[in-house]
Amino acid sequence: MTASPPAYTRRLVPTLLTATPTARRAFRCRCGRPVFFRNDVCLACGTPLGYDPELVLLRPLAPTRDPQVLRAMRTRGVGATLPLSTYRRCANWTSAAPCNWLLRDDDAAQRQPFCRSCRLNRTVPDPTDRNNAELWLKVEQAKRALVSQLVALKLPVASRVGEDTVHGVMFDLLRSPADGPRVMTGHVDGLITLDIEEADDVHRETMRAQLGEPYRTLIGHLRHEIGHYYWQRLVRGSAWEAPCRALFGDDRADYAQALQAYYADGAPPDWKNAFVSAYATAHPWEDWAETWAHYLHMVDVLDTARSFGMVAHHDEIQYEPFTAQALHADDAPSPPSADDLGFLAIVNGWIELTGALNEVTRSMGEPDFYPFVLSTPAVRKLHFIHALVKSEAGGWARGGSPTGAGGVAEGDGSSTGAGGGAIGGGAGAVGGAAGGSPVSGGTGTVPPSPQEMAARVIA
Repeated sequence: MTASPPAYTRRLVPTLLTATPTARRAFRCRCGRPVFFRNDVCLACGTPLGYDPELVLLRPLAPTRDPQVLRAMRTRGVGATLPLSTYRRCANWTSAAPCNWLLRDDDAAQRQPFCRSCRLNRTVPDPTDRNNAELWLKVEQAKRALVSQLVALKLPVASRVGEDTVHGVMFDLLRSPADGPRVMTGHVDGLITLDIEEADDVHRETMRAQLGEPYRTLIGHLRHEIGHYYWQRLVRGSAWEAPCRALFGDDRADYAQALQAYYADGAPPDWKNAFVSAYATAHPWEDWAETWAHYLHMVDVLDTARSFGMVAHHDEIQYEPFTAQALHADDAPSPPSADDLGFLAIVNGWIELTGALNEVTRSMGEPDFYPFVLSTPAVRKLHFIHALVKSEAGGWARGGSPTGAGGVAEGDGSSTGAGGGAIGGGAGAVGGAAGGSPVSGGTGTVPPSPQEMAARVIA
């Protein structure tokens, strides 16, 4: 006879999903009607809206005497007690990738007119090309979802373009020229390069099918690559490095050789027993980035569920919940610590919610919402990332590149839509100070020449 799971594991799911989300995704206008993260106007009453990333809140706005300045309006709920701050809109509000984010109306906004997401851009595609404009919009929508989550988690999100030129992060959003080398998605030393063709549904689905991936999305690409950045920023050279190596493997293993072996031989047949995805087996850096992406998937989806009052606690879904014993290689503390219970709430809530959502997507003839099964070793790795995020919120400087000196992991072959393919290694000059890319504080609209892209990506 199988013993019942401890009572605390059975109580965690409804408690988690009815708690206040870290990054809210559902909001109310001043008229009381629901409004959503991407909205810049209430469709019910016509009130202008804007997103304040510091408050993690979509705010209704009223005009002031200055046509460039808007004042927040009082709402019920979260916005009832907040100050009625004045704002300016992000300079990209009128671009081909309209942005609804806000900046506080102060001297800093005069000097830096781009929001916390848009100012991370070093290079953007030429928006006068209609195809570029459509793809850029989709990329920016995914990037705003990512950045809003990172800000809500209190992780360091400073622009390498103009805020922290040593330890910040920046994006090159590029498209391969018809007669030039292919843009490769990857990260090196704070520069994330994204092939915007990944925003094209046909291209992305074709790549997913060719590579046999169960899942491939823009947000998956971005969450994977930002994971490489945070390994460099928070793990390398820190007290987290040794326990990270003990859990994920020794990152000093030759990255190029590891990727070549992975593409020659594939993942081990039993990879599901220890990894979140097949691509995670390629190298410890990829295991980290894949696991990081899955952690962000879990937290953001659960936040969204909480935002809309969804509770996934069904007796019809029978599963064995993870307990504190699964989180520790040695003996688990008894009773479980508050941190352990908090993470168990996330992972068990995730399993129960995605079990139901998989059935919902199947009922529409769509692929599973979350086509993965989490093993105990994979959950232990997720727990490590959870502990790091909770401990290191606020961030501090780290050095080094998670893809090797000058190396870039191409964006093909990962369950999160990242990594794989042609490998850069050694002394390649990728991006960086001497890159010669068209930079204008995140406003560059001319794509680099083929020669510039060849200098940026080592194949």
